[in-house]
Amino acid sequence: MGMMTVYHGSYLSIEKPQIIKGKYTKDFGLGFYCTIIREQAVRWAKKYSTPKLNIYTVRMNSSLNILEFKGMTDEWLDFIIQCRSGQPHHYDIVIGAMADDQIYNYISDYMDGIITREQFWVLAKFRYPTHQIVFCTPQALDCLQFYDCEDVGE
Repeated sequence: MGMMTVYHGSYLSIEKPQIIKGKYTKDFGLGFYCTIIREQAVRWAKKYSTPKLNIYTVRMNSSLNILEFKGMTDEWLDFIIQCRSGQPHHYDIVIGAMADDQIYNYISDYMDGIITREQFWVLAKFRYPTHQIVFCTPQALDCLQFYDCEDVGE
């Protein structure tokens, strides 16, 4: 994977990212969530009254256990269901599409048996591309180098 730039939307500058346990389960479990799509991170940041865009360079360590979903597949869906159900995984980094709020509603309907897997896939078409890369372990966080923090408020 080499070197890349990733973004994290927040309400503050985060020079030293940490894995913080929250009360809500997320797509790929616990971790520090970033994206390669700047506009997506800006949207995340603008949910706050003091929106900040944290920018990092990433140098991947080949010894890390990385799971990458190349698209929205049955494996991607099953993994999100596992993580959103609170089940841990053993990956250092997980990369793939994001289940936004609307997609997660469809996932909940599927988990509750309201819709079938086939119906989920019909409904789960994104309006715009999404991406997330989650740094799940301290070793993964070591790959991140803080570059800058921009105020993205209007």
